[in-house]
Amino acid sequence: MAQTFANVVPPQVRNRRRGAPPATRAGRKMRSMYPSWFYIPAAALYVVLFAVPTFASFYFSLTRWSLFDVHFIGLDNFVQFFSDPQLSQAFLHTLVYAVITSGLKVVLGLALAVLLTSSLIGRGYLRAVTFFPVLVSTIGVGLTFKVLLDPFDGVVNGALSVFGIQGPGWLTDPNLALISVALVDVWKGLGIATLIYIAGIVAIPQEYFEAARVDGASAWKVFRNITFPLSWPATGTVVILSLIGGLRSFDLIWAMTKGGPGFSSDVIASVIYKQYQAGFYGLSTAGNVVLFVVVTAVMIPISIFINKRSVDS
Repeated sequence: MAQTFANVVPPQVRNRRRGAPPATRAGRKMRSMYPSWFYIPAAALYVVLFAVPTFASFYFSLTRWSLFDVHFIGLDNFVQFFSDPQLSQAFLHTLVYAVITSGLKVVLGLALAVLLTSSLIGRGYLRAVTFFPVLVSTIGVGLTFKVLLDPFDGVVNGALSVFGIQGPGWLTDPNLALISVALVDVWKGLGIATLIYIAGIVAIPQEYFEAARVDGASAWKVFRNITFPLSWPATGTVVILSLIGGLRSFDLIWAMTKGGPGFSSDVIASVIYKQYQAGFYGLSTAGNVVLFVVVTAVMIPISIFINKRSVDS
């Protein structure tokens, strides 16, 4: 008997829309299939490669250090870091950059994934083209777009002039520099977001789509009731990865603008690097600790919310 579109939506999704309480995780505890000692090598590697450097960074952020001596100075590095007038501006730029890049990667990645999982001619080729920018070096992309976006000799403004449009100073206008770099970041990282969404959409049981077609559901209804809610785990992964990347972004910004013009595209990571270049190693280490705290404070509540929605889905 053919399924109908009315019952094609999974019970969990229907219950959530009706205000029903989400499914609980009680009784889902699973026993490990390996003995405890099996985890010791991995734990040792984790401690040596991750835990020790992390705690060492916390210690050195409280010191004035060089390669030859270390002096403990307490919280002076943090006081000096937060008294930097560039910091508040860089902090705002970091949040704007992360929101723009992650938001566009979610929207465009989902749209491209829906398109590239349909019966499209040349689908494999288009998938390869979409993923190609991910394979290119970030510094190479930054330097290339710096030439393309040159206000006088760049290809972009040259193409606009053919239509009688005078292109702006993409990287020299303080109001456009950060947004221009963010758009290049979206272009480069969109392939990863699309790939994650394609994996999420392909994993949806085809019976749901077949039942929707039997019932004559429109493409928008199929997307709204099946594709979007059931690809929520992929959305969570894209949001988390792109937000972390956006908050920590440095190499592309440095390659294209070096934080300029002025301080208009400075982010926390570029401020830290400038302090490191100036020889303030303890101060730059304190900045890294601040960046770690900021990323953690932003990502923990978002991760909890996304994981809760993923369980409900």
